[in-house]
Amino acid sequence: MIGSLALLTALLAEPVYAGAAALPEASHAMSGTFYGLASFVIFFAAYTLVTLENRIRMRKSKPVLLAAGIIWVLVALAWDGGGQSRGAGDAFLHGLNEYVELLLFLLPAMTYVNALEERGVFQSLRAFLVSRGYSLRRVYWTTGALAFVFSPFADNLTTALLMGAVVMAVGGNDRRFISLACINVVVAANAGGAFSPFGDITTLMVWQSENVGFQQFFVIAVPSAISWLVPAVAMHAAVSDGMPQTANEKVVMKQGARTMVALFGATVATAVWFHVFLGLPAAAGMMLGLGYLGAFSYYLKKREGRLSLYGTFLGTRADESLNPLRLLRRRGEDMGRYLLFTAAPVTDQEGNLTGAVELFEDVTEHRRQAHSFDMMEQVAHIQWDTLLFFYGVMLCVAGLAEFGYLALLSGSLYADLGPTLANTLVGVLSAIIDNVPVMFAVLNMDPAMPLGQWQLVTLTVGTGGSLLAVGSAAGVALLGTTRGIYSFGGHLKWAPVIALGYVLGIVSHLWLNAGAM
Repeated sequence: MIGSLALLTALLAEPVYAGAAALPEASHAMSGTFYGLASFVIFFAAYTLVTLENRIRMRKSKPVLLAAGIIWVLVALAWDGGGQSRGAGDAFLHGLNEYVELLLFLLPAMTYVNALEERGVFQSLRAFLVSRGYSLRRVYWTTGALAFVFSPFADNLTTALLMGAVVMAVGGNDRRFISLACINVVVAANAGGAFSPFGDITTLMVWQSENVGFQQFFVIAVPSAISWLVPAVAMHAAVSDGMPQTANEKVVMKQGARTMVALFGATVATAVWFHVFLGLPAAAGMMLGLGYLGAFSYYLKKREGRLSLYGTFLGTRADESLNPLRLLRRRGEDMGRYLLFTAAPVTDQEGNLTGAVELFEDVTEHRRQAHSFDMMEQVAHIQWDTLLFFYGVMLCVAGLAEFGYLALLSGSLYADLGPTLANTLVGVLSAIIDNVPVMFAVLNMDPAMPLGQWQLVTLTVGTGGSLLAVGSAAGVALLGTTRGIYSFGGHLKWAPVIALGYVLGIVSHLWLNAGAM
């Protein structure tokens, strides 16, 4: 972050906005530089607060939302000073349209992830892996491989959290194993997410910009794998070959879980079909897929509503107003219980009825856990802070682009250094700054590059975040869920071998895909 800000500061010293072609001519004068400088300072201050999110306990969306609004006020003033006040509105709508398309893509994806979690899909997979009785080294490689395979479809953040939970459950008190396995998971998840449009926000942005086609992402699968395998092999010898304490945890997926997995796959296929064959935005296909889930959730809600009332053929739900339930009230609290009761006759040897046996079962806890599925609850649980953060960052960068800073930065990087070195440095920068604003800035620069270079920057921005623990959402998430066992310092210790994998991944892409460069 410091390096990029220093570069932008140096660009501000230029006497004119050489790349600010979108702004009116009057803003090229020295008097116009106040608005640009003020915008840069505001963005710098806001992003500094973002990096301190965990320390100051302020959600990352708040400072960038404030900064985005102020920056666009300054953009409007700059346009108005040139006598073209309507131009700021058109420029803002352009940036807003890009965000809305991203939002409508992520909304169904996040809803599906929440729904699968509510149905117990991820918990069931975790319980299965924990109960296998693998050695620590085998768990190390299994979680890494699954992170690499799952992240192209489930996104790197969700994958890292799932595999991190497995590592914590298996590792127990072995802090060294947990640290190494979490590093491996972060690197693998970021590498796997780099070669799929659905693996990371940055790859989705590149796909939607049409700089890389859907099938063209998979060309960088081998370089991505190399960027993970090199550090994974280097850390292998440091992982204990002992046996962890096995667990007998069993999780049963709720009704409809497998159908939801199939619907999620159908949703992804619909998005690809819309984009590739119909020429429609992929977000439209994802929203249609949300309709799939909505229709199925209605059926599921009706079915679960009936099951919650009738547990068995002979069973029924007892209401708290019934006299027998009054005995189940504790300490006079005005709270009833749900009972399941059945009855069976008792006969003698001659078949004469002599009595009856009644069985009462308290199913209150089951009733609470088996509430009917509601899709709108899953929408409500979406990570809205993250989505609002994307809005703030994308509009901040779009505002800075209006002042021509990105054009100047593009000239300094891509024209002076060349695309290969520039894209490599952009990847390193993504380890310091969140990769979303980095990639959005590159897309706004829109440097003239061949397909191979766009694939390269997709690879570097995706895998470059693994260089530091705070360089990716996957790393930050595990820092917060592993109770300090996986740490910034522990990750930094292995940064040299991660950097080696990063470089070898780039070299392999330059060699394997030389024809596209």
